[in-house]
Amino acid sequence: MSTPFYVSPEQLMKDKSDYARKGIARGRSVLTLAYADGILFVGENPSNALHKISEIYDRIAFAAVGKYNEFENLRLAGVRYADLRGYQYDRRDVTSRGLANAYAQTLGTIFTESGKPYEVEIVVAEVGERTGDDQLYRLTYDGSVAEEHGHVVMGGNSEPLAGYVRERHDPSASLEQVLQLGVEALSHTGPDGAARTIRADDLEAAVLDRTRPRRAFSRLVGPRLERLLGQETSA
Repeated sequence: MSTPFYVSPEQLMKDKSDYARKGIARGRSVLTLAYADGILFVGENPSNALHKISEIYDRIAFAAVGKYNEFENLRLAGVRYADLRGYQYDRRDVTSRGLANAYAQTLGTIFTESGKPYEVEIVVAEVGERTGDDQLYRLTYDGSVAEEHGHVVMGGNSEPLAGYVRERHDPSASLEQVLQLGVEALSHTGPDGAARTIRADDLEAAVLDRTRPRRAFSRLVGPRLERLLGQETSA
């Protein structure tokens, strides 16, 4: 009779964590940065169809790194949650905190009960009427949730990138200044650490703009993004 295969719970959880972290680290980084009039999301993503940054509800957005099909499932679930809650109660009852709690439960259940954890890390952000009302929640593959302030860096080689941003980021700066800082930070993530040029076409960028009526989410694309980066092409 063969001996049953046994792995301790501690070792199983460690193996799952290592697996998920490695998958997330292979993805390209996404930065979430506060600025004077809202919250900016920016990441390197040459695809025009597969978005890492998306609107969830009126003043709430979602950014993710990791395995696309997995975080896309989470995004769709978040949209359904927000639409249903806003319909049943009131649009003001849809909050980033409630959405983050729902995501935490889902990710925690998948991590503990399924054979493979989700290889994802996500940010749920909500822009308020004032800077002090902005909310940022970071969720990891195991359902852990943390409230962040000012900036969040996910994916890739995130530790040196987070240090670079932490030293230079000013949440009261303009959108143009904060966007240029974000792209400057991303440009230092090459294999040898040397700076490189990232063109507007290779970026995905969006904002939650508190000055916009109700729907605060807006994508930065085309000439607007090039102008903010100072990459306009002369005619």
